[in-house]
This record gives sequence, structure tokens and C-alpha cells, in this order.
Amino acid sequence: MSESVQSSSPISDLSYRHYDGPLDSPVGRWWCIAKMTMKMATKKRGFWGWSAFSAWWYIIMLAVLWFMDNLSGSLGTGGPGGNPLLQKIIWKDQFVHAFSYSQLILMVVALLVGVGSIANDNRSNALLVYLSKPCTRLDYVVGKWVGIFLLITGVSLVPMLVFYAYGFMSFQDYGFWTQSPWLFLRLILVSAASGAIHASLAIGVSSLFNQGRLASATYAGMYFFSNIFTLIIGGLNASAVFGGSKPPEAFRILYYCSIDGLQIGMAKFILGTNAANNFANGGGGPGGGGRRRGGNFNINPEDFVIHAPSAGFILPTVAFIIVTGFLIAWSRVKAVEVV
Repeated sequence: MSESVQSSSPISDLSYRHYDGPLDSPVGRWWCIAKMTMKMATKKRGFWGWSAFSAWWYIIMLAVLWFMDNLSGSLGTGGPGGNPLLQKIIWKDQFVHAFSYSQLILMVVALLVGVGSIANDNRSNALLVYLSKPCTRLDYVVGKWVGIFLLITGVSLVPMLVFYAYGFMSFQDYGFWTQSPWLFLRLILVSAASGAIHASLAIGVSSLFNQGRLASATYAGMYFFSNIFTLIIGGLNASAVFGGSKPPEAFRILYYCSIDGLQIGMAKFILGTNAANNFANGGGGPGGGGRRRGGNFNINPEDFVIHAPSAGFILPTVAFIIVTGFLIAWSRVKAVEVV
């Protein structure tokens, strides 16, 4: 009788031990975490709203360019390359300006998608589950980093590519392609650099806390305080120009010593421009703009532009930020031992 009970008991069924189905490679463990990070972020309504809002300056540029293009008829300059307003535009500068105006919104997106991710896992003891699976600390941190990186890069890149497509199809006669044939690939690098900076800082800060709100507040504080420093340097630079003296070369370095500044500096460096040309303040263009005379002032608007950082400064600094943030997260991520 005992044998019949034992044979009918579910405990005695060991068929589950003979699974011979497909087995996924352990190499992709980090990708599962990355996908889950992106899935959780994209479920938030705020993510889509702020992502759309990040394109606000591109939308303004599209409207202004459409107006300029249609103004050609009333000016009697409808032939190819005949519009004097469009002739002045340096196209890669417009991408730098639009990217600069989206910095605050990209920071908000980073708060939504990643700054609280590890902190919330710490609070819920989820690391005990993650790391009890065949998943290492490196898998976990790489997965979180890649998920945040892809989202931020995508939010930055999509409006760039839409504007690029419009310019490529509409303004070939005004040097859109000839000014910078490699612009498309450079824009991808600009967005990837922004995504990498935010991803590393986000997971580094998040790993230090057990509350997502505290991590988000800390990251926002870092952004705003460092940006205030950048604004102060910009003000000192303008004061030097108004005073008739050449701004110190140190301003070229200090101006980019912020989360916002590092990304703008990388954009200028990758695109190979100082971004002195902006149709929103009168065009400028190569050798254009002239000097503003009045009273005791004889100032060229380009004097206010802080030149692109050197490769010897911007590349090691950005690499240090990215690596340090990643290593902080890797050192802090540990499973909570239950006694």
C-alpha cells in the first residue's frame, strides 16, 4: 500500500529533471535586465511626454526654416541657393543649439528612466532575487546601464534625425550636405555620448541610496549646482568681452565642467564647431553678423562664444565620468544576505 501511495504522489514524479528543450546562452543575461529596465520606463506616461517635449527647439527650427524657404518667393530669390537668409546658415551649429536647449529635458528623462532603478531595487531587496539567479553583479550593472543608455540616446537622437531628414531633402542647394558630409554619423555619436554620461551618472548615484526619490533629488541637485557654475563662467566670459579684454583661456575648460557642459562640449567637439551661428539671433554665417556698435562698444557677437573644448580635456574627462559612475554602481551592488 505504501508503494501505491508513493507511486501516485506528485513528489515521486521526477520527469522535470529530464528537460531537454532549448537553453539560452548565459551571455545574454544582462540583456534581460536591460529590456526590463526599458519596459518599466516606457510604461510611465511622463516618459513619452517629456521625450516629445525634448524636440521643442527642433520644431521651432522647422517652422522658421519653412518660413524662410517660403519667403524666397516674396523676395524674388526663388532660384536654387538664392535665399540670402538660408545661405548664412551653418547647419551643424543648429544641431548644437537644439541639443543644448534639450539638456534640461534629457535630465528629467534620466530621472524618470534610471536614477531610481537601482535604489528601488535596494529598497525592495530585489537584488537578492537578481543575484540568486545565474546572474552576476556585472550582468546586473551592465543591464541597467544599457537600458538607460539606449533610452536616453533614443530620446536625443530621434528629433535630430527627423530634422536631418527634412534638411537633407529640402536644403541641398544651401550646403546641407556639402558643409558636413559625415554629419549623420556624428549626430549618432553626439546622442550616444549624452546617453553614456547620463547612464553612468544615473546608476552610480542610484546605487548609493535605498530610496528612488533620494537618488533623484541628489542627481537633480548635482545637475543644477554644476549648471549654475557653468552659468557663472558664461557670465564672467561676457563681462570680459564687454570690458574689452580677451576672456581667459581657463574659461574654455571651466565652462564645460558640469553635466550640461560636458554634453555640449562633446557635441561641439564631435561636430567640429564652436556653434557661433544661430539663425535665431540674426543668422551670422561665415564672416557674417558684423560688429555691434553703440556707445563705447565695438563687439562682435561671436566674441561671446566659448570655443569648443580641446580633445585633451573633453575626452579624458567624459571617459572618467562614464567609467567612475559604472564602477561605483558595480562596487555598491550586493545581494542582501538573509540570516
